[in-house]
Amino acid sequence: MHILMLNNEFPPLGGGTGTVNRAILTRLTNVPDLEVDLVTSALGWRAEREQWAERVRLIKLPVANRNIHHSSSRELLTYAALALPMALRLHRARPYDMVFAWSAVPAGGVALALHRLTGLSYILRVCGPDIPGFERRYGPLYPLLTPTIKAIWRGASRLVAKCRAEAEMMLAVQPGMRIDLVPNGVDLDAFSFAPIADGGPLRLICVARLIERKGQHHLIAALRQLVDQGCDVTLELVGEGDARAANEALARRLGLTERIIFAGYVPREQIAARYAAAHVFVLPSYNEGMSVATLEAMAAGLPAVITRTGGAEELVAEGVSGNIVPWGDVSALTERLRTLAQHRDLARQMGQVARTRAQNFSWEAAVTQYLAMFAEIHTI
Repeated sequence: MHILMLNNEFPPLGGGTGTVNRAILTRLTNVPDLEVDLVTSALGWRAEREQWAERVRLIKLPVANRNIHHSSSRELLTYAALALPMALRLHRARPYDMVFAWSAVPAGGVALALHRLTGLSYILRVCGPDIPGFERRYGPLYPLLTPTIKAIWRGASRLVAKCRAEAEMMLAVQPGMRIDLVPNGVDLDAFSFAPIADGGPLRLICVARLIERKGQHHLIAALRQLVDQGCDVTLELVGEGDARAANEALARRLGLTERIIFAGYVPREQIAARYAAAHVFVLPSYNEGMSVATLEAMAAGLPAVITRTGGAEELVAEGVSGNIVPWGDVSALTERLRTLAQHRDLARQMGQVARTRAQNFSWEAAVTQYLAMFAEIHTI
């Protein structure tokens, strides 16, 4: 079987979608008689080709990316404009059996065009910001994009969401669709159990892009309240993004520069060590599909304090493996973190349960679901 994958981001470019793509692709390399071409974006200004594995090729298109963590509208449009003719050339040279698009925008638009031009069927795995209403900063664009997004959804042979909440958001936009749920996974063996000491400051960690949606500004405000209440606590923010300068300014204004580390981008091979050095994982996000970072923190045995977003209830058992708080509720966030700061035994117990729950989410299970979809579409 010969599959074309479309994804404008792939590590080190992008965020969670690229990380999941790599995890799935790594495991697909072990499937006999399966060949994959992934058309993605190059880091620089030149097109590249890479034989990523024996039966996996990466075709990287030059989109003049200026930020490895986030693609601008221009870069997304450039990817789409370059990916379609490239895909057509590749298909003419050696026909594909199907297409796997890793987002509606821009990959799904390319997949829909290929479907109309060549008849190729496509699987679409929806990325959170593709869903109208998911990302507040895209609010003005959603009315313009929604008709196209709905057409891309309707054209897919199989439509994939990561959690129930994500599927429900999609159905609110386009009722009656069949949506398959394929949760994200985590490699437990890649994460050692994080020891949570009785003494010293409570070490918080947030691994996420520094953008307004991720809510790091609320976490910084909660940190100030914790310190005012006598808690010894520190915070490491792992990630880059447009909101970094604003968050740094907020930390200075609140007198927290000695307690907050802005770690910036951390390579994937170093992430496990960051979790292992922490005590509590926090992700106060406005919206998530199913957070890979939360799963990784669970695998490291960290209690997670997260907001009530997509995938939250599938991942965190309230009061058992962590806590779920409302978006923007700094007081609730402060209260949960203060409890963990004052009761390290509870933090350890929650972390143990979190590690056990993480065992329910494997990349192998996700691959099994995708392979079943491949086989179904291939026989149509």
